[in-house]
Amino acid sequence: MKIGGMRSLAAFAVIALIWASGLFAFAARVQRSTPQAPPAAADGIVALTGANSNERIAAAIGLLTQRLGRRVLVSGVNRDVSREQLRNATGAVRRLYDCCVDLGFTAIDTVGNARETADWAKAMRFSSLTVVTSDYHMPRAMLELRAVLRPPQVTLQTYAVPTPALRVRHWWKSPRAARLMVVEYSKYLAILGREAVLGLGPRAAPAAQQKS
Repeated sequence: MKIGGMRSLAAFAVIALIWASGLFAFAARVQRSTPQAPPAAADGIVALTGANSNERIAAAIGLLTQRLGRRVLVSGVNRDVSREQLRNATGAVRRLYDCCVDLGFTAIDTVGNARETADWAKAMRFSSLTVVTSDYHMPRAMLELRAVLRPPQVTLQTYAVPTPALRVRHWWKSPRAARLMVVEYSKYLAILGREAVLGLGPRAAPAAQQKS
């Protein structure tokens, strides 16, 4: 093999090693993210829909039941789902659900979740939020949310919902768990890259401020 080819192969091996090390560090972060106790009380609670949406929403409403927030936003609800269908699916108490749960129908992805959350926080004049989503989704969700909700205007804390397939020590032996972690890690890296590029130039005002 030519020297140039050997160098290319060595460079590829180094990049692959760095990527794999990052993946396992990301996985360890995900596995540590599940809270051992309820979070501190916040003004609002936001549930981001996606895979295992019912568990995410139920967790958010559970925090509301404990009076750890004044209202809940369910962000990214399918337009074909009614309020009553969602309440039945999550088992929410009607009195609490009718009084203090808002549904957001505009978001179709995590970027949309962040914008919908920013608009809701501004409309409600909330300065602190608890974010509820799946453990593997939380790192990327927080990147998107922090891009549009910046302290001291709004402070954010997390409440991750565990994904059983990712809680085992050797998660990479499960094709489903490995695929989920690899895909999410790749998306997370893409957002990090985007924010790094945006950080090189003038930064636009967060969405919550642009509409002031």
